[in-house]
Amino acid sequence: MSTTLTIRLDEEVKDRLDRLADSTQRSKSYLAAEAIREFVERNEWQVAQTRAALREADAGDFATDDEVAALARKWQAGGTGNAR
Repeated sequence: MSTTLTIRLDEEVKDRLDRLADSTQRSKSYLAAEAIREFVERNEWQVAQTRAALREADAGDFATDDEVAALARKWQAGGTGNAR
């Protein structure tokens, strides 16, 4: 099921969307819907991760000094050790 949404775009953005739609043989509506879907997914994820981090911080769930130092040593040594 889909619904209609009206948006205002700067003329330059609309012209670029027109050219992209022509070159990809997709409708402007399809491209706009995909862009909005990706934006919403990315921002929902970011908000969820921020909320989870805040819950951990509120609970006092922090890395110890030793854990931070070990991670720093690992990164200074060239990464995770899985790359060959």
